[in-house]
Amino acid sequence: MERYDLVYQLYDEYDTKTLREYQEFVDVFPAVDSRVALEHWQGATEELEERKDEIRSSFAAGETFAEIAARATRDQAFTALDLEAKYGRAVNVLVLDVDETLRSAGGTDNEIPRETLHLLTEFYDAGVPIVICTGQTLENVKGFAIQGLGSEIVHSGSLSIVYEAGTGVFTPGHGAETKQLLYEDLEESIRTVFDDVRSRVLPEAPEDLRRGCHLQGNEFNVTMKPNYETGSADAREIIDEALVYLIDLLADAVGATLAGDESDAGDAGSEATDDEAEGDNGETKLAGETVVNWTRAFYAAQDPEIRGVLEGEGAYPALDAADVPDSLAAVLDRIDVAYYEADAAEIGSLELNKVVGVERALDVLGVDDPFALVMGDSKSDLRVMEWVADNDAGIAAAPEHASRDTLEHVLETDELVFDRGKSVDVLQTVYALNRLARLG
Repeated sequence: MERYDLVYQLYDEYDTKTLREYQEFVDVFPAVDSRVALEHWQGATEELEERKDEIRSSFAAGETFAEIAARATRDQAFTALDLEAKYGRAVNVLVLDVDETLRSAGGTDNEIPRETLHLLTEFYDAGVPIVICTGQTLENVKGFAIQGLGSEIVHSGSLSIVYEAGTGVFTPGHGAETKQLLYEDLEESIRTVFDDVRSRVLPEAPEDLRRGCHLQGNEFNVTMKPNYETGSADAREIIDEALVYLIDLLADAVGATLAGDESDAGDAGSEATDDEAEGDNGETKLAGETVVNWTRAFYAAQDPEIRGVLEGEGAYPALDAADVPDSLAAVLDRIDVAYYEADAAEIGSLELNKVVGVERALDVLGVDDPFALVMGDSKSDLRVMEWVADNDAGIAAAPEHASRDTLEHVLETDELVFDRGKSVDVLQTVYALNRLARLG
């Protein structure tokens, strides 16, 4: 209880609110060519140090408590104490989603706040590697990472980018391991399905989808994005339609693969098997139903949000997913269909997800015994959160608008939920945790 008593003393006896205001001003003061402004910054820096010195001289671990008071609120400091008591160790790697986590279209004008970026540099300076883990393309992530954190950090060897939700890993400064294309390890039959879908997704789309969507410039995943503001009614409508179209196109590609496998397995010119036949409209049929209907039923059973969209679009088949033919299920079990309301519809590989990418990134970074802070908002981030929980390898945090399952997981573990656009709140808590863990 001694540390709890010391933290009570710290926040009861010192004006920590003003101290934090000075610290934030000094940290995020913009680089300006003005003598008056620089003199103002210098004065604030001197006042900040004087206030910290008061705390330093009053506590045995004065430097630790001065830094905690300057960067963490009272509630954050006590949360850090609870985490330190529960886990007994510091966070040694950050695993961070970007969109709607570090930045938010609604809360931060789709920019990573300067206070968040500065605190990330503090973790970097303290020797904590950073893994940016996102569904975005590599070029997009590299661009804003360099702009926000600087080229020195991005190319330091202590930062890794898991992009396209785990299809590739980019860790500058590591020679032959710098860029790893994980999708090249997939079986050729799966890569063929993705190549087929990608080549047809826009050319064969209905006119309203061609006008209302664009294809994200991925290396492997196939992602349809709206040509409307994310979150808007128009974006929701077009992405719902895109999801149904993408599932059907996937079904067609998988059906062609299965038909090819069957043809290779049988005699040339042999008739279709009992389970596989040609429908009246030319669609491949399995067990009396088209591959499209079985595929819709399969993914509807996987995700209630997908089922809701299929129902809303009049595309939900009255089929039991448990009856999906084994040959089809064996392929679909390896392919992920993701729906992000009013934002994106996507297919990816279940063998290549953020967990696989993070594991590879940690291996390249040399983090042998990870205790990670995982921050994210989506189902793909949830997989990483569950992975660290199952392996006692970290803690999870999510914004209050995260997907239902993600939010439930965070609330059931350490309740590290933050407001939209306020990812810095959790980073401040973990900063305090790491300071406390150093005390032993």
